[in-house]
Amino acid sequence: MGKKVIGLLGSPLTEGNTAKLLERALQGARDAGCETETIAVASMSFEACMEMMFCREHETCIMDDEMQPMYGKFKDMDSLILATPVMTMGIPGKLKSFMDRFQVFFNAKYVRQQPFITKEQKKLRRGLFICISGMKIPDVFAGAKKTAEAFFDIIDCRYWDELLINDMDTIRDVSAHPGLLDAAYKKGFALGELLKKS
Repeated sequence: MGKKVIGLLGSPLTEGNTAKLLERALQGARDAGCETETIAVASMSFEACMEMMFCREHETCIMDDEMQPMYGKFKDMDSLILATPVMTMGIPGKLKSFMDRFQVFFNAKYVRQQPFITKEQKKLRRGLFICISGMKIPDVFAGAKKTAEAFFDIIDCRYWDELLINDMDTIRDVSAHPGLLDAAYKKGFALGELLKKS
């Protein structure tokens, strides 16, 4: 059975450029022998974190919605590919709300000091960050990258590599630029190869 890689799509456009890049990266991971699953945050139904703090003492969230199965999936996965566009110099709001619900992991790791991820798992788990921006603006990826790094840390998935593409307003359709899709594929394949050797 192959290693499991989750692709987390933060874009509200499930067939847009970010989704296409994520799928190519996941195809690379599959071609390297991994199993993959795509989670499209925009298609999920869940509420933002209400800071009820149930998870300070328990291993789950008190809010019963589509986030509940996510905790098990993110415990069991071997690596994560996170793909999102930049929005207002950060990430889309629903993706941030998704991340905020991982207070479950934060409290396990930093409050109870009983992380869900074992030391052996942590050595294996890697995060690939794919991010696109419409315009060429100085430090346009800074906010999104910091958020991604923090999320990877909370779920004990080491920030391993990134693919940052700006000027998408000029590029328009990534499908017309096979070099960009190839770059995503190669990073996904390299991630899969590393997992296979672990």
